[in-house]
Amino acid sequence: MSQQLMAELAAPQLRTDVPDFGAGDTVRVHARVVEGTRERTQVFEGVVLSRRGGGIQENFTVRRIAAHNIGVERRFLLNSPRLERIEVMRRAKVRRAKLYYLRNLRGKAARLKERRV
Repeated sequence: MSQQLMAELAAPQLRTDVPDFGAGDTVRVHARVVEGTRERTQVFEGVVLSRRGGGIQENFTVRRIAAHNIGVERRFLLNSPRLERIEVMRRAKVRRAKLYYLRNLRGKAARLKERRV
């Protein structure tokens, strides 16, 4: 299939309610989780490490610090029907697109400067 045809087929499935966010921003992602026959919404709040891909397969990685200072990363497909909504809590001033170096930092060293809007 040609690239143009693929884009036309994916266009109706692209989300329109995605807020403007990027690496360094703190987001709260509301994802639907299926457990057996029940379905519930799970909230995952953390710092966006990266956004990658484009079109229908675009995804982003969110990292948060769980109990006992253990870092937990989760990857979400941006256009997934399992995502209910994405809220931007804070915006950070960063100088690169991928913040993988945050994995090696702890505590105050891992803080990011807030961006004034």
